[in-house]
Parts: sequence; C-alpha cells; structure tokens
Amino acid sequence: MWDDAKNFFDPDLMGALPDVRVEDASVEDWQAVFDLVQTQGWKWEYSVGNDLVPLPSAAEVLARPVGAELPIFRVWPVAGVLVNFWPYSAVEIDFDIDVRELQGQQRLDMLCEFFAAIGRRLGKPVLMAPEGDYLHPVLGFDVEADHVVLLGDPRLPGEGGVNGVTHGSPSTGESASSRHPSPS
Repeated sequence: MWDDAKNFFDPDLMGALPDVRVEDASVEDWQAVFDLVQTQGWKWEYSVGNDLVPLPSAAEVLARPVGAELPIFRVWPVAGVLVNFWPYSAVEIDFDIDVRELQGQQRLDMLCEFFAAIGRRLGKPVLMAPEGDYLHPVLGFDVEADHVVLLGDPRLPGEGGVNGVTHGSPSTGESASSRHPSPS
C-alpha cells in the first residue's frame, strides 16, 4: 500500500534516482531483459552518446571495448515513467528510476508489476536502494514470495537509518502493494 511505502519514494530521503539492480546476472539475463521489454510492448530506445541506434544483442552491448562510451537503454513501462538501464557489466543489471515519477498507489502498482516482470523472467530478486546507498535495499521483488516486499522500515526523516530510512531484512515479507497477488 502506498501509505506503507511512500517514504521510499521521497526524493529527499531516497535521492531522486534510487539504485535498482539484479545481482548475479549474466549476458543471458541481460538478453532476457531486452527480450522482455520488446515482448511487453513497452516504449524503448537505445543510445550511444547522442545517437539512437538499433538495439544490439546483449552480448554485443557487453563486449564493447574498454573506454568506449556507455550506452543507455531507456524504457518507458508506462507514459511518464522512464527507467534507465546501464550496462556496466554482465554480472549485474543496473538501472534507475526517478521517484518523482512514482507518486501514488497507481504508480506504485506499476513499479511492482515492472519489478515482478523482470524478477519472474530472470528468477532473481530485483532490489531498490537509496541513491548512493547501494548496500541497503529498501524494497524489492522477492522470488519466493512472488511479489514486491518492503526490505526496510520507511521511517520519517530524523527517526534513524540511512537518509532517514531504517533497513531491515528481506524476511519481513511485507507486501509493498496489496494489489499484486500471485499469478494463477
């Protein structure tokens, strides 16, 4: 529910662009994300520098020469919400999302669906941490629970934790959105 998670979407607490990741990834996982984006019909663009170019295979993206410019894979799961994927390496899928575009229950539901789509496709957790506080995820898709859960305690500013957020463990199991039951 939005009231339980809204502090995780406060740019003053989380930073405007929290860090989102899938750990223990591979080239195949990156390719699965590219394929998922295309099969879902989400708007996307791939650019290197200022040039929009066709999306190459994940193997090609991740085999770029040392010192080559980092491409950006931009995805709009819905109008008005931009997700930037950063292909730094094959072993982790890194992306960010602007929390200012994620205000209210409807946008929280969309984010939960987006994280779940990626997590289910890869069979791996999708973790969101405050910007610059990569080691302390506050919410994410839990593979076993098959939904997004709160991983931290979204306390008000000044009540403790990093950036006002107290971090818990993935075992809290508290759902970030009550409107996402497991698929039939």
